[in-house]
Amino acid sequence: MNDYFEMSLIIHEQIRGKISVHGKLPITSRDDLAIAYTPVVARPCEVIAEDASRARDLTIKRNSVAVITDGSSVLGLGNIGPYAAIPVMEGKALLLREFADIDAWPICLDTQDTEEIIDTVRRIAPVFGGINLEDIAAPRCFEIEDRLQDLGIPVFHDDQHGTAIVLLAALINGAKVLGKELSAMKVVINGAGAAGTAIARLLRCVGHDPKVCIPVNDVIVCDSKGAIHAGRDDLGPNKRALLSYSNRENQTGSVRDVLGGADVFVGVSKGNLLTAEDVRLMAPDSIVFAMANPIPEIMPDEAKKGGAAIIGTGRSDFPNQVNNLSAFPGIFRGALDAGATQITEEMKLAAADALAATVEEPTRDLVLLDPLDRTVAPRVAAAVAAAWHKHK
Repeated sequence: MNDYFEMSLIIHEQIRGKISVHGKLPITSRDDLAIAYTPVVARPCEVIAEDASRARDLTIKRNSVAVITDGSSVLGLGNIGPYAAIPVMEGKALLLREFADIDAWPICLDTQDTEEIIDTVRRIAPVFGGINLEDIAAPRCFEIEDRLQDLGIPVFHDDQHGTAIVLLAALINGAKVLGKELSAMKVVINGAGAAGTAIARLLRCVGHDPKVCIPVNDVIVCDSKGAIHAGRDDLGPNKRALLSYSNRENQTGSVRDVLGGADVFVGVSKGNLLTAEDVRLMAPDSIVFAMANPIPEIMPDEAKKGGAAIIGTGRSDFPNQVNNLSAFPGIFRGALDAGATQITEEMKLAAADALAATVEEPTRDLVLLDPLDRTVAPRVAAAVAAAWHKHK
């Protein structure tokens, strides 16, 4: 593993950035120069000045996404700031290009002030067709995303919703393999930040039409102090809001205390949290998605020893990798193609259903296709675009 880290450093030093800008219009003559720059470029400018919506037809706006961070919650590294976040945002931009043919730019902001971030995104929005918020710490990320929904282009915090969508797709297929009903499942989530909160909301169908989204029976969300329950007096607004749709029996105690009888464990927290003995407390044929990186909450062999029937991690060296790459390229491709102004709850659900359906015959070791599978993004994109058109 250490060799890969050093290899990454060497490659980054050699290539000095993973993306670059390439022109579509060759400049070989004065006519080319006039069309691209001056003077006759004035004509599309005049058209856009009369109708700003034409920017989508005449500029890069139709196919461009800004990947925006404040560097406050980068991978497992924490608050490393905007400069150190650049390699990750470059990587996200590269993946959007590779898997969805989208032009994306890394924008790392030298501020962690909520108002300044919101104001900055609003000011740069005209050139972009979508905003991918990335690696912004909770609870700030919730307010930023929520207040930017009126921007007129999709604003999507991938750490929240991309994770939740991929997790739901894996759970749909896992339930199918085990012959279980999602509506009967008890789910324990360890991690009450961006990803954990979004997963809880999606599994409980918060904001969804109950006619098209069947919620799991219950979700118990745990933070570093244990289960989030009504008797705790240390909960901020975002954690207290969880209580309106989670922990129906008001269970208390540590994550181990509430695992009894749980059908599913979801980890979006820290490594080496559980043992085989903890998994044995769960219901028969349990599902364990331990997604902390690089060390999962429980290693697959240990989870299997405890009786887990289906095990997934965030790592590529184990089966059932739960990776946002399976979702976000297709989500943005579909939203851009449809001219969507938001990513709606229906679009998230459509993405999860489409992602699950890419596995025609799921098994215990195959509830998600490999994130590198190039057939996934187009199918997710088509479902997302269709959901937007239906929403309109």
